Amino acid sequence: MHLSPRCGAKTRSGSPCRSPAMANGRCRMHGGRSPGAPIGNDNARKNGLYAADAIAERRALSALLRSMRSLIEEVDEGR
Repeated sequence: MHLSPRCGAKTRSGSPCRSPAMANGRCRMHGGRSPGAPIGNDNARKNGLYAADAIAERRALSALLRSMRSLIEEVDEGR
């Protein structure tokens, strides 16, 4: 353990950190960037608002509403 590479990040006192380094070269306190969410993370999809099928469904519904409004306007003009 005492021969393992050291973190080397600058501490608040200005001296280098002496904790053992992980694979990314820093210790667990100075680890750097997060690797992000795990692949296949279901927590990232809370409500499905931005899922491709939900967007397509909303677009189809909007197109249907537009066509219904134009049909209503045509019927009203015919009176």
